[in-house]
Amino acid sequence: MELKRVVITGLGALSPLGNNVADTWKAAVEGKSGAGPITHFDATLFKTQFACEVKDFKPEEHFDRKKLRQLDLYAQYALVAAQEAIDDAKLDSEEGVDKNRVGVVFAAGIGGLHTFEEEAGYYAINADKGPKYNPFFIPKMIADIAAGHISIDHGFHGPNFGTVSACASSNNALVDAFNLIRLGHADAIVAGGAEAAIFPAGVGGFNSMKALSTRNDDPAGASRPFSGSRDGFVIGEGAAALVLEELEHAKARGAKIYAEVAGGGLSADAYHITATHPEGLGARLVMENALRDAGMKPEDIDYINLHGTSTPVGDISEAKAIKQVFGDHAYKMNLSSTKSMTGHLLGAAGAIEALFSVKAIEEGIVPPTINHVDGDNDPEVDYDLNFTFNKAVKRDINAVLSNTFGFGGHNACIILKKYKD
Repeated sequence: MELKRVVITGLGALSPLGNNVADTWKAAVEGKSGAGPITHFDATLFKTQFACEVKDFKPEEHFDRKKLRQLDLYAQYALVAAQEAIDDAKLDSEEGVDKNRVGVVFAAGIGGLHTFEEEAGYYAINADKGPKYNPFFIPKMIADIAAGHISIDHGFHGPNFGTVSACASSNNALVDAFNLIRLGHADAIVAGGAEAAIFPAGVGGFNSMKALSTRNDDPAGASRPFSGSRDGFVIGEGAAALVLEELEHAKARGAKIYAEVAGGGLSADAYHITATHPEGLGARLVMENALRDAGMKPEDIDYINLHGTSTPVGDISEAKAIKQVFGDHAYKMNLSSTKSMTGHLLGAAGAIEALFSVKAIEEGIVPPTINHVDGDNDPEVDYDLNFTFNKAVKRDINAVLSNTFGFGGHNACIILKKYKD
């Protein structure tokens, strides 16, 4: 069986850097940070009092009151990003699109955390009166519901599900969508991820693990991947969506083609519930698997969008794995962690970083890793690697590899390349 080629024909974003693709990409190229004091709740008593929040988002501009009753914030983000991607790809057109063969694979690492907090809080306060829950509690909370809402709103009857693998979730969604299309099970799939966990349980839970930066006096400078003074990740929120489409289907309807999906890889660390393997074992395997799937050599990759969360252990293991996989070529590529600007979008991280990878190919620009100060070095990091510190770089980019690694040892990687007919 000959595998079909898969291309990207639509993009959508709602992020800490902007409420659409254009604004998000512009801010990333300019090296802007999306971090600031938490506004979703009073974080005064928390160790971490800042985050990378979506700004100026007005749900009532997108949804009527009846619809809003059904949607957790994470699903609202998902629907807005998906709408932009669908409009961009003109996938809602009745001409040239069989909606029975259009699917949705949409990720969340946590799902409706705010809804869960609200309902659990009510019961704790009113337990003596007996259980009383909102009838939308379960369908608002579950991590697959964003995919369901997208398909309902647009009448897409193809494969439909959510993926959950912590911070690798939306790369898993992209890899699953890619495989479904190239095996002939769908003509197009809206894939991506969404997350909205900047609430007490999310911030407090990650604080208790000592996973978050506590640089409260400098939120914008707190996410500093690969710098010696990094002290944890900055939690982010938002959503990103990509329309993946079978090449001939896209060409037949005259769709714009941004890039081609070359391959995807999956692996497990099989090491620890939260920590990455110290020698980068799973990270090495997932990149090797992706290259093999794409039929590409290490020398074919020009840029890696790093997982690079700004945690003391994770950054080191990823850098080690890159050197193991790419050898001498590791020093010829550009590397960057866009989490230095967006923060860590958890289950939406892979999707927003794949979107950045597509834009990097389209415009020939590598977005930077911001917040590195000369001399702020970690002796375990090889600074001969080009981390694209502080300033975007123009470069002709033919292929990008994008990494995500999640709690539980889940690893997912996708390779995107310049489309050539």
